[in-house]
Amino acid sequence: MQGQAAELGDRTVDDDDAALTQLAPAHVNLLRTQAALAAAPLVVGSLVLETADLLPTGMFVVPVLLAALFLVLRVPLRRHAARGYRMGGDRLRVVRGLLFRSDTVVPFGRVQHIDVTQGPLERMFGLSTLVVHTAGTHNASVSLPGLAAADAAAMREAIRAHIRRDTV
Repeated sequence: MQGQAAELGDRTVDDDDAALTQLAPAHVNLLRTQAALAAAPLVVGSLVLETADLLPTGMFVVPVLLAALFLVLRVPLRRHAARGYRMGGDRLRVVRGLLFRSDTVVPFGRVQHIDVTQGPLERMFGLSTLVVHTAGTHNASVSLPGLAAADAAAMREAIRAHIRRDTV
């Protein structure tokens, strides 16, 4: 019994330690575009306050521009590097998060349906989000954004084929 547990434990460790597949490189550009859109109102607001001459020149706009540059250039790289996935023969593992890490494993036997979604910015960069819906209520859907559109469709078809094999 102990040998089986060690064997099972080793296999689990090997599977979990296997290298994760990184998201598509265009995902960084998507994250940068989203960050720039989020930072734009702050920059515009700082420019308005700057023109009001409430404080010496540069007191509003310089710190806001530096924060916006950091938000647009550095944060998307870190967010992209903190995400990955691994698709095995019978499960999908999705890892995400910088401060709060999340490692989710979805067995294909629990999959109810699969969606591939695209927003306008994702479509502009040729990306898609794979959403896997499972049975149950806690974390009933797992999304994997930042996939190339063709990869997301191929993953959907591979999971669908596995589900079809299990039900036949």
